[in-house]
Formats: sequence, structure tokens, C-alpha cells
Amino acid sequence: MNKKQGIYIILLMTVIVLVLASCQGGNNVKTNLNIENEFTKSLLPSNPNDRLTFDEANLKEIYLAGGCFWGVEAYMERVPGVFDATVGYANGKDEFPSPSYEDVSYKNTGHAETVHVTYDPSIISLTEILNYYFKTMDPTTLYRQGNDIGSQYRTGIYYTDDTEKPLIDQFITDQQPNYDDPIVVEVLPLTNFTLAEEYHQDYLEKNPNGYCHVDFSTLKSSITVNPALYSKPSDEVLKEKLTDEQYRVTQLADTEFAFSNTYWDYTATGLYVDIVTGEPLFSSKDKFDSGCGWPSFSKPIVDEVVVTLQDTSYGMIRTEVRSRVGNSHLGHLFNDGPKELGGLRYCINGASLNFIPVSEMADKGYGYLLPLVDGK
Repeated sequence: MNKKQGIYIILLMTVIVLVLASCQGGNNVKTNLNIENEFTKSLLPSNPNDRLTFDEANLKEIYLAGGCFWGVEAYMERVPGVFDATVGYANGKDEFPSPSYEDVSYKNTGHAETVHVTYDPSIISLTEILNYYFKTMDPTTLYRQGNDIGSQYRTGIYYTDDTEKPLIDQFITDQQPNYDDPIVVEVLPLTNFTLAEEYHQDYLEKNPNGYCHVDFSTLKSSITVNPALYSKPSDEVLKEKLTDEQYRVTQLADTEFAFSNTYWDYTATGLYVDIVTGEPLFSSKDKFDSGCGWPSFSKPIVDEVVVTLQDTSYGMIRTEVRSRVGNSHLGHLFNDGPKELGGLRYCINGASLNFIPVSEMADKGYGYLLPLVDGK
């Protein structure tokens, strides 16, 4: 064999390896691939839904196509509030009522690799589901995601409830300014869905280093708190529910005495919530001892749960911190916090808080926030 032939063989072998690395291929390829990429070099992130309690009688569903369904399934399964995710083939031609993977790959059946997502609307909304979905793929490419090319890798949102279409359409409209190119995600009613073969189900659970085009690092940073889950009681109820000090602090913007509250030196692991509404506010993971006599945090559990306002009372200019849903006065924000924690100090009245131990978070409906509290 001469030098030119040797180079040709090496190039040919490289092309073959690249082809096999895609999501295309038959059963043997799917079950034997163990190709690493930058997002799946180690085990998948833990699943916060393992510690949640679901209202199984009132689950809702949506079908999401976003390229190779291995990664989309594993990602959506880890979205807080998702009860289950399974993979299959959706919205194909009528002449292929029960296609196999090989049919979809090689026979132009018109199906899209799709993930069936069932979720608890009391924990997460459809809009939030779609926000996560958009982090799994490029919505501006038509027939390609990652290494995978073909109509079966198109993106699509397939609904079973016609009343959801206006919401989905509005979501797409709201997302468009974030992209230079037009969004090409199709929005259609689900016409058919065939569950994929067993070896495709939970593929990345079985093969954690398998091929995947999805970036799982966005999961933890994307945790949101749904304000619709919380409400403020009437003033009459608050006067019965709260102590005099809790009422004065949260409703009249009073300040408790330093070193007099329950939580200023509290070190237990858990979640601090609004005493008025129960909305999550701060994690013990972000709590530090500032020496001021009030609970101090480097940041809220997610930014949107608190509101900041200018406070000019007592002849000073300060930044007041209030809760989002309850509009409870919480305390003030200062820029003298530890530099290694970001430099901020949320100085919070203990009377405005209720503490949920980490061991009780799941039972009380806060399980989806456990990754932000115990880091698991």
C-alpha cells in the first residue's frame, strides 16, 4: 500500500466515525455508542423531580421536538415540575401508523423525533416549560440540531389542547427579538405519536456519556419560582396570622431590634420564605454572618422574587427590599457584603421570614429548589 492509499483509508475511516457519532443509525449504533462531548463528560445532573410530590390526577402534557430526542428527554426530565418524559415519533404520514426508528431514519415517514412531556401545572406553567425547551436547541435552524441533519430532527411544539395554541404562539412571538434569524419551530396539533423502542427510552440514563447536543449546565441556572403559586391574604387574616412584630415589619415597614430575631445567627440548612405568602426568598447556602444582628444573604434564591425600591426615610437614602408577591417589607440592600460572594448584603428582618428545613422542603412543595439549597 503506497502513501496516497494510506491517507485515503485514514480519511475514509474518519468520515465513518463522524457519521456513526450522529443520532442516525440502527439499533446496534444506538446501544453501543459511548461518545463524549463537552456536556456529557460525567454523570447527568441529579433530578429534582425525584423529591417532589405530584398531583397525578391533574397532570398536563405537551410534545416537544428538538433534534435528537436522547438529550431533550434527559433535559426535560430534570426540569422542576416535570412528572415524566418519554421519546417517540410524532406527526408523520398516515401510511406509517407505527414507525420504527429505521423507518423514520430511512423511509421518509415525515415523523419528528419528539419528547412527550407530562407536567404538574401547580408546580410549573407551560410557558416555563417552553422556556426550558428553547434552551435545548437552536429554534432558527430547520432540519438540523447538533450533528444531526434531516427532517426527523426538525423542531416542533405539538399540543393536544387547542386552548394552548394562543399561548404558544405568543411565546414564539416574545422569543423572536432574541434571535437574528426567524424562528422556524412549527406549532401544530398532535396528529399521531408512536412510542420509540425501549432502548431509546432514558438512553442517557443508561449511557451517561452518550452523544448529546444539549447543554445541561443551563438547568440549575434556569430554575424559576412561579408567582401564581402564592397569594397574599387579606389584612384581616394577616392580623390573625402574624405576631404584632411580624405585622409591623412586613406591613408597616418597621425594623426589629438587632440580635433580637430568631434567624440572625441561624445556621441550619434550608429555605427562607416570605412569612406572609410562603414565596421562596433566600437559601441558607447564601447566608453569611455579617455581625450586624440581622440575617444576611449574598443574593435571593432567584432574582425575581424580590423587588428593590429607593427608601428616603430617616433622612437617609437606602435601597429597600420587598417580596414580589406579598409586597412584604423585608429589609435593605447594601454593597458591603463579602467580595467573594458578589459584594452585596441583603440585610433582612427575621420577622419577615419563615424557615423551611431542607428535610421538609419536598413535602411542603419546595422540592424543586433543593439544588439551590443543598447543591444536589
